[in-house]
Amino acid sequence: MSTSAVADNFLAYAVKRLEHLQKTIAACLDKLTEDQITYRSGDYENSIANLLVHLEGNMRQWILHGIDDQPDVRQRDAEFALTLAIPPAEARARFNATIEESARVIAALPPDRLLAIIDPQPTGLARHVTILEAIFKIVGHVETHTGQIILLTKQLTAADLDLTIPRKR
Repeated sequence: MSTSAVADNFLAYAVKRLEHLQKTIAACLDKLTEDQITYRSGDYENSIANLLVHLEGNMRQWILHGIDDQPDVRQRDAEFALTLAIPPAEARARFNATIEESARVIAALPPDRLLAIIDPQPTGLARHVTILEAIFKIVGHVETHTGQIILLTKQLTAADLDLTIPRKR
């Protein structure tokens, strides 16, 4: 298999995973009320709404800024505010728009750019990474928080979500 085929496969799979994770998060949100989406059992926890805002900010910084050269508008501390400045429906819409735009950027990447060095967080700890590393990090980050959203949804609804193949009961 050629290097280009490997790169093409990586990019296509990254997009496929982001699209799948977006659908999983949507399935969870569809089962929740606005109060449940903003619920925190303590100040030390994040609500699902916080996680949506956090993922949106993170993808915007790493993919849209780092790879696509858009302005870095992230305000990380606001992502974890006890009371968010936007309602849950807006957090969901922004998350969806950002994940879709990020997937388009990844899908359009020429494979020969994967090893280009970017600096998505000029003031952060993650400095000078390849585009491949940035995409790998973002997909993993979205997966991690999707798992948290699934767990919180199960706890808030006290129900099995049937997100994968239905189980015999």
